[in-house]
Amino acid sequence: MLKNYINTFVTEIIVTYPLRNVVFEKIKQYGNITDHDLINSLAKDNIPTIEDDLNKILLDLEIYGLIQVTWISKDKKRIEVVNSNKELT
Repeated sequence: MLKNYINTFVTEIIVTYPLRNVVFEKIKQYGNITDHDLINSLAKDNIPTIEDDLNKILLDLEIYGLIQVTWISKDKKRIEVVNSNKELT
């Protein structure tokens, strides 16, 4: 009886991840991606994201040294994962 209760309880737990982690995993998946493509990719996964929130997340990730953001054009950014295996010379 207890085993059935635990299985039922476990199936009802909903795990949520911070949006920052989801965004970083998505960037790692692609290697490099534009901000518009990232928003579209998140939308396909049913994760609605507005551009202002995404910009704050990208700034945090860039400060942490995980990504690099460069401007491609006036309204488009290129986002890439920073290689953490840098060789010392």
